[in-house]
Amino acid sequence: MKRHVKIYLEHHGYTIADIIPCEMGCGGVAVDIHHIEPRGMGGNPDKDVIGNLIALCRSCHEKAESGVITKEDLLLHTPEFDYGD
Repeated sequence: MKRHVKIYLEHHGYTIADIIPCEMGCGGVAVDIHHIEPRGMGGNPDKDVIGNLIALCRSCHEKAESGVITKEDLLLHTPEFDYGD
């Protein structure tokens, strides 16, 4: 299991067997944990924090990756986002 997925599941008290709703509110089942602020090509582990993670269904994840769902849209659904002050 990827580090950021484990962080997300443990923070919210989920197990790998739980059905997690997509946090965009589309009604889908989350299958991906997405980084709101990308880790970059090096996979910066500093971005693997709960405030930078959101659970998304495959459709919303693809839209987030392509820019159809913007970072601002994601932030509206992520009250714990860490702006990195």
